[in-house]
Amino acid sequence: MSIDVYLNFNGNCREAAEFYAEVFGTERPQIMTFGETPPDPNFTLPEEAKDLVMHTRLIIEGSNVMFSDVFPGMPFVEGNNISLAVVSKNMDNVKSYFHKLQEGGKVVMELQETFWSSCYGSLKDKFGIDWQFNYDDGRMNM
Repeated sequence: MSIDVYLNFNGNCREAAEFYAEVFGTERPQIMTFGETPPDPNFTLPEEAKDLVMHTRLIIEGSNVMFSDVFPGMPFVEGNNISLAVVSKNMDNVKSYFHKLQEGGKVVMELQETFWSSCYGSLKDKFGIDWQFNYDDGRMNM
């Protein structure tokens, strides 16, 4: 069983998905734009929506993370109620992901030992997404 996360962006989804693919070393995302969707005879797609991302996804450390741009005119609040947790048994990956995502972002808690892990940290990346990083050393049995 998995919990998939869906992230919305305000016109910069393609940039974000490609950035995350690079950080986590995944395959490049396959992107479907609103303009590539089947036409609806009852609705004319606005020109400004055609190149926006309707859907893409990445598999990050075994988790399915989906992305899209918000449709023009729809409300958008950057980072609203979203936090992604990366839990890995590979310390090098935890450190690498953290350091790459902090570029242009803001560190909330530097990587450090906690009672549940020998290495935990959190940050808000340059796209306003909150991330938590946790080295799975067996302490955290939740």
